[in-house]
Amino acid sequence: MVAPFAARVVIEALEAAGFEAWIVGGWVRDALRGESGHDIDVTSNALWQESARVLSNAGYEVLLSGIAHGTITAIVADEPIEVTTYRVEGTYSDHRHPDEVRFVQDVREDLVRRDLTFNAMAWHPTRGLLDPFGGAQDLAAGIVRVVGEPQKRFEEDALRIIRAVRFSLRLGFVVEPRTQRALEVCAPSLAEVASERLGKELDAIVRMGKAGCGLMDQPEVMCAAIPELAPSRGFDQRSVYHVYDVYEHIAHVCNAVEAFTAGLAPAELRWAALLHDVAKPMTYSEDADGHGHFFDHPRQGAIVAREVMRRLAIPHELVDAACVLIRWHDERMPATEPAIRRMLARLYAACPGREVPLAFELFDLRRADAVSKCASAASWASELDKYARLLRAEVARGPVFATRHLAVSGADVMRTCGVAPGPAVGMQLEMLLRAVMAGELPNDRELLVAWLAGSL
Repeated sequence: MVAPFAARVVIEALEAAGFEAWIVGGWVRDALRGESGHDIDVTSNALWQESARVLSNAGYEVLLSGIAHGTITAIVADEPIEVTTYRVEGTYSDHRHPDEVRFVQDVREDLVRRDLTFNAMAWHPTRGLLDPFGGAQDLAAGIVRVVGEPQKRFEEDALRIIRAVRFSLRLGFVVEPRTQRALEVCAPSLAEVASERLGKELDAIVRMGKAGCGLMDQPEVMCAAIPELAPSRGFDQRSVYHVYDVYEHIAHVCNAVEAFTAGLAPAELRWAALLHDVAKPMTYSEDADGHGHFFDHPRQGAIVAREVMRRLAIPHELVDAACVLIRWHDERMPATEPAIRRMLARLYAACPGREVPLAFELFDLRRADAVSKCASAASWASELDKYARLLRAEVARGPVFATRHLAVSGADVMRTCGVAPGPAVGMQLEMLLRAVMAGELPNDRELLVAWLAGSL
């Protein structure tokens, strides 16, 4: 392990002034795994005022980035290094924030407040690794373990629950039994976590492509984090087209999306997979033969998904894209050019400028949905190749699904039809667009002008 230059400079400056300093957190964990860390955090027994004075005197820019928590940021060789005073935390009356923060002189006291053993290590360029809780051993064994008594740590700050799950999914680690029992017992307390903090953790899980694994490995936690998913657990679809309950189907769709995109699915596709059937339990009905149906679940699902994602403070553009995929994921359409154009028009109306990539993502979502049903329904996934070929051909020609794509303009309409600027021009263009989208007219200027002149 070789400390980055900027971190070494900060540590050397502080220790030359008589203080002690260590690198802590994610950099230590990732370096032990042979990965390069991004954000580098230093902790020291110097108070933030002392750290700021020492580093400023050494000629480095210092930002008072979090002095309420004892943190300043030094800019060294254009790299920000956060420096935080050793601290301990008091009780958590609201299960979210410590009632008291005290600065201390022993780094071990600082490490004991951290959540997981492999996040509670410190490293020094000359003193080496300080690992009081066996974090390196847990890293090597692939184990997620809480520092101290698991239930107590989760009750202090419920965000640690979803963080533990995120790390287990990101690293592919197993949660050790005591920590796992505490996760399940404490999962309901996620309701006390601020939606924005919870959303940040969930978004990270989804963007990693691990939502499906999270659903299957940690159902109590995932359903506490997104309560709208809870009714789908064990919900029998009573359909010959499905071999899984709604919850299991959703998990399989999430995993299938990763397979069809080689693990490169965009964030909106991953969110759409997670929430595409969220409205199934509320739209369930049975026919006279006892077969289950979920009429209108895509439209209702898009409404629920928008509420969920907005509550979690997911970016608006991501919400819009995911919801339009959910809205149209179950549509049955003929394999024709007009159907492709209608689909592009719908996507354009919801997310202008993103209609083409969203169309390909919609086919990936439908493929994933198909292979996550019964064996006979899975064959529909290969049928979607026809639609993809039609879409590629349409894109190559130049897709026509808005009046701006027509080979004629409003000026052509006014000149040919002898009308003044106004609604009549737009009506004529809309009529032409419908004819072109339906395949009744080619998007050819001469033919469109002839049609306007009434000579066709």
